[in-house]
Amino acid sequence: MHVLVIGAGLAGVTSAWYLRQAGFEVTLVERCPEAGLETSFANGGQISISHPEPWANPSAPRTILRWLGRPDAPLLFRLRADPAQWRWGLAFLRECLPARARANTHAIASLAAYSREQLVSLRQSLGLAYDQQTQGILHLFFDPRELALARAKLPILGEHGIPVEACEPARCVALEPALGAIAHRLAGGLHGQHDESGDAHRFTQALAGHCQTAGVRMLWNTRVDGIEVREGRATGVAVRDHEGRTGLLQADQYLVCAGPASPRLARAWGERLPIYPVKGYSITVPVADPERAPHLSLTDESRRVVCSRLGDRLRVAGTAEVNGYDLTPNPARSGALTRWLDEHLPGAADTRQAEHWCGLRPATPGNLPIIGASRLPNVHFNTGHGSLGWTLACGSAAALADLLRGRKPAPAFPFRRLA
Repeated sequence: MHVLVIGAGLAGVTSAWYLRQAGFEVTLVERCPEAGLETSFANGGQISISHPEPWANPSAPRTILRWLGRPDAPLLFRLRADPAQWRWGLAFLRECLPARARANTHAIASLAAYSREQLVSLRQSLGLAYDQQTQGILHLFFDPRELALARAKLPILGEHGIPVEACEPARCVALEPALGAIAHRLAGGLHGQHDESGDAHRFTQALAGHCQTAGVRMLWNTRVDGIEVREGRATGVAVRDHEGRTGLLQADQYLVCAGPASPRLARAWGERLPIYPVKGYSITVPVADPERAPHLSLTDESRRVVCSRLGDRLRVAGTAEVNGYDLTPNPARSGALTRWLDEHLPGAADTRQAEHWCGLRPATPGNLPIIGASRLPNVHFNTGHGSLGWTLACGSAAALADLLRGRKPAPAFPFRRLA
């Protein structure tokens, strides 16, 4: 059976790999000249299975109201005359209800733990190197109340076999000596011991190379204009190359891994995907003083900022801006990341050499990706991962391959199946 995969970010490349390993003939179509150049290019670098709670949770509405009017707010809604944004926002509020947030947390935790298992196995079998660090993520708290609330949620992680150590400030510094300059400000931390970090772009590029060696057909610089539908089935994908030449690619099955562009493709058959772009920012800075730069990946839970050591670089990322498909950089938001690095890890890196980046995450209201069947019997989805694309990539792709083989995936997750 031939599967055509649309999109060569983390979701598309991992899907192509697992489908090929399952025996499918695979074609991968990407509008960029190589893999991982858009949403997957410069994310925070974290595989954070110890933090499955979605943005949409009971405390979110109050927190968002507190951040209103702040251009550097961690979560920023820029209201537009866009019905899709308003629908998404109302659905986000619905997902904040306690029961829904709790169910979403359990689903994400199950898929995240499975995904980490798949990543470890894949890394070992292929010998992948992508500036990975496997000693965990240290979640930092500067407010005792926030720390107490986070500790109260540890039993949920225990149910999914996700080990987390509650740390006093001294223990945080023992785990990561680079925090010594701010130890007096810390309330404590949580050490996600099975968490990892690494360069998602390098991983995606490396795995794309293995896909090609395994026989996946790669079509670069090929833009998908739409999916043609006749009599209730997809009959082909209309494409154009970088010179404007058009064509129709056909396969037995089609897999949409097109990130924020996925809703546009699904409209061809009247399916409305609950995905809206959420802009995230990052800076990548060369390490100036290895002794002051962290080795563990860090998450500032108060500011929703993450910092990962990627070899001789630091990647600082964060913020979520709900502002449509606008990719115009906002200096106030990237500037907040630069200030965070200077204030929390002084002297670790030269922020004057920072490489600034922003990208659109394909987010669903409850943070649950859309994995599985569409309304058409031969079109499937692996998209909508939001800020969890790197965390959930391998598990989502492996589960998708199981679904296309008619098998039940291992995670307790609401996969979409044909009726």
